[in-house]
Amino acid sequence: MGEEQQSADDILNRYSRAVEEVVAGVAPAVVSIAMQRRGAYLQVQAGMGSGVVVSETGYILTNNHVVAAAQAILVRFMDGQVLPASVVGVDPPTDLAAIRVDATDIPYATLGDSDTLHPGEFVVALGNPLGFDSSVSTGVVSSIGRALRTEEGGLIENIIQHTAPLNPGSSGGALVNSRGEVVGINTAIIVMAQGIGFAIPSTTAKWVFSQLVEFGKVRRAHLGIVAGMRPLSQRFVEFHDLSIGRAIEILAVEPEGPAARAGIEEGDILLELGGKQLTSIDDLYRLLTGLPGGTRVPATVIRDRNRFQLTLTPTES
Repeated sequence: MGEEQQSADDILNRYSRAVEEVVAGVAPAVVSIAMQRRGAYLQVQAGMGSGVVVSETGYILTNNHVVAAAQAILVRFMDGQVLPASVVGVDPPTDLAAIRVDATDIPYATLGDSDTLHPGEFVVALGNPLGFDSSVSTGVVSSIGRALRTEEGGLIENIIQHTAPLNPGSSGGALVNSRGEVVGINTAIIVMAQGIGFAIPSTTAKWVFSQLVEFGKVRRAHLGIVAGMRPLSQRFVEFHDLSIGRAIEILAVEPEGPAARAGIEEGDILLELGGKQLTSIDDLYRLLTGLPGGTRVPATVIRDRNRFQLTLTPTES
């Protein structure tokens, strides 16, 4: 029994040391973010969220919903230093934002490779919830490849679900692997549920961050349409010899927009774009997010009883 107890103690000690090492390496780069909105300062000691310094030149990653509509932003570091920050760029579809403080040679964290994560892997969440700086919680990756809807209606792909407890104010904080690499930016919790947290994968964060720093926004293709998912009747499917039961219906077309110039009309059924079937608005969103503006893309359209091909050239949004 004594040997079993000693073995258990050894395991716990190794676990504790692993957590301590991760926290020691990353915690100084996790900051608290407070802001002023519409001229009324919100007196919340914890600020409104967290952020992760990802560059020694002052760049910080956080959530868009943390800094949205802010008139002034203050960033508080682990050592108590408070600095004003400016918004570099925001990306509502992924709920990410980049801000910057005028400082150099500050602690920063390394963005790791979230593509290597697997269910069951140990992770640590660091944030500044409810006024408690450098709060730490541990858990495991529950699932990868989830999709999470943002407040703006966008769909964040390949979201990480994990069990490290999160609280209000943790948004924008770091999800870290056992090697001390930031593999996610914590973004959401499910109210009234325990052990269900979500993080934006670091691979997404890296790409968005580079776009925000270079362009101030994420460049996406724009078609100039309002569209919705339309279930297709069995008769419709059989008549057009389709393999899908849903498609995209064009509800409105922007005058002189890319779709209008290509000949798309209100009421058209958009079956395929770029050789990919479209069965939901999310399919269309995914395709446009990864498509550079100015790219010529073939489209398959049904109008009345006619099925035909045309070419769209999306612009950059």
